[in-house]
Amino acid sequence: MGRAARPRTNGAMNTLLVSDAPAHDWYRFVLSFPPHLVREYAERFDLGPESRVLDPFCGTGTTLVESKKLGIPSLGIEPVAVSRLAASTKVNWAPDPAGMLRHAELIAEKALSVLAADGVSDEPVASLPRGVRLRSLPPPTAKLLFKNSISPLPLHKVLVLREALEGEHNPEYADHERLALARILPTEVGNLRFGPEVGVGTIKPDAAVVSPWLARVRAMCEDLHGLRRLQSTSAVALNGDARTVGRHLDPISIDAVITSPPYPNEKDYSRTVRLESVLLGYLNNRAELQAMKRGLVRSNTRGVYRDDDDDAWVSDNAEVQRIASAIEHRRVELGKKSGFERMYHRVTRLYFGGMTRHLVTLRPLLRPGARLAYVVGDQASYLRVMIRTGQILSEIAERAGYEVETIDLFRTRQATATREQLREEVLVLRWPGRAP
Repeated sequence: MGRAARPRTNGAMNTLLVSDAPAHDWYRFVLSFPPHLVREYAERFDLGPESRVLDPFCGTGTTLVESKKLGIPSLGIEPVAVSRLAASTKVNWAPDPAGMLRHAELIAEKALSVLAADGVSDEPVASLPRGVRLRSLPPPTAKLLFKNSISPLPLHKVLVLREALEGEHNPEYADHERLALARILPTEVGNLRFGPEVGVGTIKPDAAVVSPWLARVRAMCEDLHGLRRLQSTSAVALNGDARTVGRHLDPISIDAVITSPPYPNEKDYSRTVRLESVLLGYLNNRAELQAMKRGLVRSNTRGVYRDDDDDAWVSDNAEVQRIASAIEHRRVELGKKSGFERMYHRVTRLYFGGMTRHLVTLRPLLRPGARLAYVVGDQASYLRVMIRTGQILSEIAERAGYEVETIDLFRTRQATATREQLREEVLVLRWPGRAP
């Protein structure tokens, strides 16, 4: 098969985005891709109730939520348990709102009763009464959290509420109730702040837990009143690795892919959900954290392991090798010697190798003529060496047998260090139905 024509770039989608997430988007992360893109590409791809959409980098479920609202069946792949909880719960509109609220009020009552017996008020106090013994996490679990990410008194309240949730477990409501807790943890209860990377902000010695949790459940119940009629459209989030996506789904079963993979930078996506993952019991020790990271495309140096070999998939890709060599040359030139900096060139190869592996293993799942939209962004995180992610992935896709339709620009942002304009784009592909 001959090479496809070089894709045209469409600047029509270059907009400054304000979140248009609906109220029922109960759990969202910083830098999640905007819901309107799912709607736009679903319309462009002419998707309907007979179609099936896949998001192999599902995250907290933006593609699944928007597809379900449009009546389009969807599937997501996500290895991070708390993100998968969010995605699955956000498309489960079956619970009875009145029943869920009654159940949540019972849990809140029990948690407040335990706190009162402990001598603790749910409302923030200036100082803890003397003699109160606070609950804490086991040392191997506590070590997973950033120092000061949550203060001791709010942590005690969270553990009491979690115990009440487990004691009054109802499978119809449990995921929604746990998601409401996850939603309040980072900033309302914990001390985290979000920017280019997650970090610790202002330390709150105390914070309410039960009352904001119950408020979140109430908001969910209000949303469910208007969503239950749309429940019939299938939307499922599966545990899996996007690089081995073929293991999870039937061959020739996917009509479209709409997704936002990680970008090649130093943003450790596991840190974004660390507090929730630990306090909801998904991560209990370093081995479990490492197992979770191993299911992710290598996009930052904190997630690289000695036996990683995705770089073999791009050993003959001249552009990837050029960029990796330029990064290593810049590191030597600048005299940068930290362990992370020494891995910048390797993680670049691993990232594009992992994405190549994904695109190759995805092919058997796609129906002939399937359309794909990948939201990607330029990066200059590695010693200011520019990585034109969309262009490189378009060339990788062509070599894997895809046809490149367009690279659509939907916004630009300014690089922190260089002030250079970085493009965020949607790479649009078509699968012709045969490998090269």
